[in-house]
Amino acid sequence: MGLKVVVTGAAGKLGSLVCRHLVHAGHEVIGLDPRRGVNVPAGVEIIAADIRKRTAEEVFRSRKPDAVIHMATMAEGRVSRDERERINLQGTRALFDHCHNYGVKSLVFIGRHTFYGAAADAPLYRKVDDPPRAIHRYPELADLVAADLYAGSALWRYPEIHTSVLRICYTLGPMKHGTLAHYLKGPKVPMALGFDPLFQIIHEDDVVAAICLALEKQIRGVFNVTGPPPLPLSALIEEAGREVVALPAGILRRVQGRFGLPRLARGAIAHLQHPVIIDGKRFVEATGFEYAFDDEVAIRAFATGTGTGHPAPRR
Repeated sequence: MGLKVVVTGAAGKLGSLVCRHLVHAGHEVIGLDPRRGVNVPAGVEIIAADIRKRTAEEVFRSRKPDAVIHMATMAEGRVSRDERERINLQGTRALFDHCHNYGVKSLVFIGRHTFYGAAADAPLYRKVDDPPRAIHRYPELADLVAADLYAGSALWRYPEIHTSVLRICYTLGPMKHGTLAHYLKGPKVPMALGFDPLFQIIHEDDVVAAICLALEKQIRGVFNVTGPPPLPLSALIEEAGREVVALPAGILRRVQGRFGLPRLARGAIAHLQHPVIIDGKRFVEATGFEYAFDDEVAIRAFATGTGTGHPAPRR
């Protein structure tokens, strides 16, 4: 029997993929998004509403959804810092209030592995119990870290809700969605001179499968979500058909956004020096998740913008 699922951020690129997967699985899908984007697939009812506003609460009151997938958070760059905090933290708090007040049984919060923060003295693999160094080393992510921590607190704050917090590594694929896709978008891609950190990537389709699996399995807790083994950043850039431009970190900070190089947040420079690699074993043990696409397929799909190629052999 299908569920009635609310997806926040449903008009976004990744949100639309999640919605499509849920519809094909037989669920009734209600999308909440202030944008009436063209990405929303057939079979999804889209309601133009900000999760912080009364219109969104009315959806929960009148429609009584069984589950929620919260994808309506955003990274730095597109709006002011104050507005981003309202979207990320206040929006997350409002969402949990609605779920608690109107009997939602399950909630999947989509977070980011950059929560852990890049640091020279950090362990190579970060586990879900490791602290959020990004709040100090990458201030542009402070509101996302706060939203993640608030979602994690719901495990005891709202024990009646099956809450799962998914911290997902860099996504890559034909929709060119996310931080890594922005970094790789131009013909020249910068690296910090003397550093070639490991990067973890996961194909967009595997992200969607992991999110929907978390909902299906009704898991509770905080989980890292990973794909194939990490690879050197230089290899990733070259496989994507881009040219590596190696610059001292101090110069990179001054020229980013110029000379055809991508504009990066100040805290992002540390990620070009020190790897943030996450341990995804707990999620695999809880759900049986297996990635379908290896890094070569994900990078090729991003570079060409067409299709997914052939799945990688199962682990």
